[in-house]
Amino acid sequence: MSRALRPALPAVLLVLGAGSLFAQSVYTPGQLKPHQQVAHDIYKELIEIKSGVTTGNVTTAAMAMAKRFKDAGIPEADIFVGGARPEKFNVVARIRGRNSGRKPLILLAHLDVVEAIKSDWSDDLDPFVFTERDGYYYGRGTADDKAMASIFVANAFRLKQEGYVPDRDIIIALTTDEESGAFNGVAWLLENHPELVDGDLVINEGGGGTLRNGKPLFNSVQATEKITTNLTLRVTNRGGHSSVPRADNAIYSLASALDKVAAYRFPIKLNDVTRAFFSKTADVEEPDMGKGMRALVANPADRNAIATVTADPRYNSMLRTTCVATGLSGGHATNALPQLAEANINCRVYPDETAQQVRDSLARAIGDTSVQVIVRSQRPPAPPTVLQPEVMRPVERITRELFGNIPVIPVMSTGATDSRFFRQRGVAAFGVSGLFSDPSVDARAHGRDERMRIQSYYEGQEFLYRLTKALTQPAVP
Repeated sequence: MSRALRPALPAVLLVLGAGSLFAQSVYTPGQLKPHQQVAHDIYKELIEIKSGVTTGNVTTAAMAMAKRFKDAGIPEADIFVGGARPEKFNVVARIRGRNSGRKPLILLAHLDVVEAIKSDWSDDLDPFVFTERDGYYYGRGTADDKAMASIFVANAFRLKQEGYVPDRDIIIALTTDEESGAFNGVAWLLENHPELVDGDLVINEGGGGTLRNGKPLFNSVQATEKITTNLTLRVTNRGGHSSVPRADNAIYSLASALDKVAAYRFPIKLNDVTRAFFSKTADVEEPDMGKGMRALVANPADRNAIATVTADPRYNSMLRTTCVATGLSGGHATNALPQLAEANINCRVYPDETAQQVRDSLARAIGDTSVQVIVRSQRPPAPPTVLQPEVMRPVERITRELFGNIPVIPVMSTGATDSRFFRQRGVAAFGVSGLFSDPSVDARAHGRDERMRIQSYYEGQEFLYRLTKALTQPAVP
């Protein structure tokens, strides 16, 4: 009987190995193991610290986790707290390993969260109150990214209590302003204290497992990501008194331009990572979608395949650059014709495209010289991470141990992560968590009623614990 058919029973994971069937219990509802209780308490503490990227104080979270690291048995000399501003501190802790000559493993997560307003959430939920209900943990950051942050801290307790001595140092870096804040913690650490994050392998957010009908479908490993770019659409006008309207209205011109942006579709593209993603995902998808994926990989110009695959917004965003309006302003008085109207267009750009190319495409689509299309910002690109066997083998093995015979699939994130800073410096960064969710109901990061499936949280904790140990033991030839 599948787990989906008996949710009240323990989460028993069935694994095929050595020709036999064996079971391994990771999580039992209402019966947290000691290391899971530690994770729960840290998770709750972090969620209830208001560390919003613009209005919160990330230092409060950093100091709380520094105390947790100290309580775990990490010496104060191996715990660093600091940052660009008093409210923007990061915390970095180091678990010392044998002097094997291998550079450290970095476990990376961010402590800041996207802003959340209680009135925007369901009446019975507060984004900064850790709420357990119906098999989920609710709260801002439960998915992005305080789950991984709390797991890394809790697993430090477990490793220290076991007396585990890794073959290389383990660096846990919990940072600030990943969510587009002005004082990114990873960038600050690399610039001001590079010795604290001098590793050759990073495990970060960006990947994770996909559930369908309550069952694991596949586990993804992020190897590259799209580039965040912001454009401004700007219309200016001489204005005048609102009692004498004219045809040349800045707000109307902007509205017309936005309609054209909404209708525009960038060309279909594939790269090595997305080609592998769709090729492998085709084997576990629904038959029609799988057929469409195979056809698209074989011929990216296949119109029927494009229509099938891009009907899913997640897959569509992996196949092309996307741009969407995210901000709007205009006018200066209720009784005056608008002199200025602006919109922010947030684009997630395919890694081989530039902001100028995207800007030019939208300007042609708008076709109105009175609308200025201005590149406001673009993050620099980063090369993809090579899927190294010494990382992928343990990821695949642990995935089989915990989730059964499902594929591990490389993925290109449509969002952005701090892995880019390391990739730009030639450091291998992998987005992998073992945290499974159903994107049809759980895609709530940055939005209303963000949540994490409770079973998935503790399975992810176990996954990252095993992966950390696997990556800090002597390399297998």
